[in-house]
Order: sequence, then structure tokens, then C-alpha cells
Amino acid sequence: MSDANNEYWSRKNVFITGINGFIGGNLAKSIIDKGANVFGLLRNQRKDTFLYYEGLSNKINFINGEITDLILMKRIISEEQINVVFHLAAQVEIGVGITNPFLTFETNIKGTYTLAQAIADCPQTIESVIIASTDKSYGSYGKEKMPYKEDYPLIPIYPYDVSKACADMIARCYASDIFNLPIVVTRFCNIYGPGQLNFSALIPDAIRSALGYTTFIPRGDGSQERDFIFVDDVVKLYLSMAKALSLNPSKYLGEVFNAGTNKVHTVKSVIEQIYDLIDNKLSLKKITKDMVGKKTIGEIECQYMDYEKVNKFFKWEPKHNFNEGLIKTIKWFEGYLKKDL
Repeated sequence: MSDANNEYWSRKNVFITGINGFIGGNLAKSIIDKGANVFGLLRNQRKDTFLYYEGLSNKINFINGEITDLILMKRIISEEQINVVFHLAAQVEIGVGITNPFLTFETNIKGTYTLAQAIADCPQTIESVIIASTDKSYGSYGKEKMPYKEDYPLIPIYPYDVSKACADMIARCYASDIFNLPIVVTRFCNIYGPGQLNFSALIPDAIRSALGYTTFIPRGDGSQERDFIFVDDVVKLYLSMAKALSLNPSKYLGEVFNAGTNKVHTVKSVIEQIYDLIDNKLSLKKITKDMVGKKTIGEIECQYMDYEKVNKFFKWEPKHNFNEGLIKTIKWFEGYLKKDL
């Protein structure tokens, strides 16, 4: 980004929920480099994360607590004089959503309206709020309706998808003329890249297995179709959105933005590409054999995104093609996974 953009972020007080996660960690790294004061909410003290691995933990003001604690959220917003909020905290496991929907609803729905109410109660220093929804909020429309468009009604069924759709609508409610908070909602496709240590996600799971640390267990026949976007492209878009919203709230307030690459990949092709890049063809042969006839529960068959609207508003488009992103991600994991050897 330009020096002018760096100047904007210098000395801003930025609050990131979910900072110890993959996207929150990458976002924090970028904003710290631009001179912002970063505050991060921690639910637990896990140190096996991107932030700690990258040596960034001593540059962040960590606050321990729950996203559902209204008093704590109000204290953070008011006492730290927060300017920009990125709400990324969520229970993201689709499987956990099915086995423990209450936890998923508490974190993703209550967490969102708690944070939004805290901002509504203490709005004095707030300039922009970015709330992360997901492509899963749309529900299943069928391949013929792809890519998703922002004006599609949200029709989710599965617990995780429902929780994110509810949070999405709550965010837009707080951006309405009732509350008039400077909020935009993002619905991005699957994000991948360095630091994605949720090994239930396809790409880190496949990389770790292809490098020989674990055995990859297919969760379906590999026919599901998905769009994948590299985390650096997401971070740049988040920064552009937050700055634009703070400088011209009337133009962006309450808007929803999809982002992806508008390129679809089957799960099977992603696994094959990773194993080919790592040159582990022997293991790949067994994996593809094990996929045959295997059914997936609780997942939508086809999802990918259009970025026409976000390009129109922010002149944004993804800079990394999938192969480039995978190569960078594999290189990072090679270093990370060797750390304990």
C-alpha cells in the first residue's frame, strides 16, 4: 500500500476480535507494520498460533475475555478509544456446529450483537467496523446460481451457516438508520495461506499430510466445488474497506461485499495440486482411491464468489493465483512444522 495509506493507519487504535486466529493474525501483522496500536481479544492463552510464531505477541495489547461479555466489550471500546474494529471471532468448525450448535450460536450470534451493542453504547471514537460473514451464509443455491451475488436472500440450513447468516443480519441492522453505525459486512470465500493452523480445513490438512506429518483422511468424494482466496489479498481488502468507510461512511455504511476469485476448484483437484507441488504422488494415489463413494454430511456442494461489486467500490481484485498462493503457503508450513523437530 502507499505511504498515504500507511499514514492513515499510524497511531490508529484498532480492535481485532479473533486476533489469535489465522486471518486476525495476518491482519494484525499488516496493521502493526503500518504503525497502528492493536488490541486483541483472547479467549484462551494458546501460543501455538501465527502471532506467536511470527514474534508479534509483544507488539499487541491482549485482553482476555469472551466476545459475549457486554461490559468487557464496552470497556475496551471506550477506555482504549477504539477507532477501527475488525470482528473476526467465530466458531468456524462446520462439524462442531452440527455436534454443538448451542456453542456455535452463542459465539457467532450473541458475540456479534454483544459487540455491536457495545459500539452503539460507546460510539464516540469509532470510525469503521468490519464484520466478517461468509459465503456459507447464503446457503445452498445450486450450481446453476453460482457465483453468489450480494442480493441473494440468505437461506442457510446447517448450524454454522445459520449462525453466520444471523450475525450478518444483526450487523446490517446496527448499520441501519436506527443505529447508524459505520458497519460493512464481508462475505468471502474460503481463505487460505500462512498461519492457517485449523487443521480441519482442507488446505492446511492436505499440506501437513503431504509433507509426511499426518495421514490425510478424506471427508467426502472430493466432488464439492469451492473458491479459494489468498490471505494477503484479503488483508489488503480489509484495510481498504476500513479506511474508505471511515472517510466516507455515507457511501459504504451497511453495504455487503462478496470477495473471491470467481474460479472454482473441486476438493479433489485441490488435494491433487498440493500433493503434486510437494511431489508426494504415492500417498495421493491411496487418498484418491479412498475418496471413491465417500459421502459428506453438512456441507454445501458448490460455492464460489463474484467480486464485481467489491471491484467497483474499491478497485480490488485478487493478486495471487491459486498456484502462487499454494506455493507460498507450503513454504510457510515447511518452516512451521519443522519447529518442534
